[in-house]
Amino acid sequence: MPSIDRSGNSPLVRRATPRVGYAALVALIMGAGSGFAATPDTGLAGASGSATGAPAASASAHQFSFAAIDGGSINLADHLGHPVLVVNTASLCGFTPQYDDLQALHDQYSAQGLLVLAVPSDDFNQELSSAEAVKEFCSVNFDLTLPMTDITPVRGAAAHPFYQWLAREHGFTPGWNFNKVLIGPKGEVVGTWGSTVKPMSQAIVSRIEPFLK
Repeated sequence: MPSIDRSGNSPLVRRATPRVGYAALVALIMGAGSGFAATPDTGLAGASGSATGAPAASASAHQFSFAAIDGGSINLADHLGHPVLVVNTASLCGFTPQYDDLQALHDQYSAQGLLVLAVPSDDFNQELSSAEAVKEFCSVNFDLTLPMTDITPVRGAAAHPFYQWLAREHGFTPGWNFNKVLIGPKGEVVGTWGSTVKPMSQAIVSRIEPFLK
């Protein structure tokens, strides 16, 4: 199997042709040797559609912040009173076309208070080599304007504190790229979904809409 081009010089990153569709992009990724087909499906369903009760006040998600891909920080406390959908992402995954749905959520609901936060991660060995390469990839292929963090670990001892908190307090650890976590207005975990649940699915949108202004 050929190795993944993690330099950011993949044919998916630089091209002057129109954006490719879902199936074509997946085909390109598979052809690049992403390793997706050979990977166990553990975590594809994840904790699909699960919901949890509100944690204690001291365990609110609003205590966490992320380094932003453009510099500075993204503080979840700034979104007190609003829903936040946090998604661990990757550029070379079979689920990468879900960026279209994430952008659609952002476009449709951000004015009503929703934060859609993409968290690029290389924990499954499917991310590009630098934040700059990720930004270019997402801009060229998906016209992405939603907030993104820097490349961030989401599993294990090196995981970002937000994901350590999810694992410790809520028993949720991403099993693959594009797992989704919905945080409610008080910082509570409202629901978690695996990779196969699309961001614009009724399962997710129906949980977001009651929190919108």
